[in-house]
Amino acid sequence: MNDTYVEVLVPRKKNPLVGVGRILMYVLAVVCFLLTFAKGVFFVGVIAFACLAYFVFPRLDIEYEYLYLDKELSIDKIMSKEKRAKVMNIDLEKMEIMARSNSHELDSYRARGLKEHDFTSGEDGATVYTIVFESGREGTILVNIEPDEEMLRAIKNVFPRKVSDY
Repeated sequence: MNDTYVEVLVPRKKNPLVGVGRILMYVLAVVCFLLTFAKGVFFVGVIAFACLAYFVFPRLDIEYEYLYLDKELSIDKIMSKEKRAKVMNIDLEKMEIMARSNSHELDSYRARGLKEHDFTSGEDGATVYTIVFESGREGTILVNIEPDEEMLRAIKNVFPRKVSDY
């Protein structure tokens, strides 16, 4: 058995407005709680803001995990380091090309207006690669990822003509 296994974890860039929004939700929940003593109607606001703070804001702390195993790339989304959701499986046998996102080899695909998925950190200066592949239900799509050197080497060893470093 000659399987190659590579795992990469990429934390998503934190939006500063999320922290401000979280603080605002807690402040509004406390204000509504205090106003509940004056009128009981504000208790609904307390529940609403508490639910937002508990259910919505943890989903905004995101990491992406790429798993490469035997010609297949699996992408998972990890929310608040607690919940994991499978986002996409890419059969690299169906890959047309993998190149840096700023490569001119991708211009013809982008000109066609294909659907593009972004599973990167969003950091400036990050090395982002785009995979173009044929998905059964969506047609040809573009997927942006941030692989490390080990993952690039593993994919390039199996698909040397499909991976471009330019």
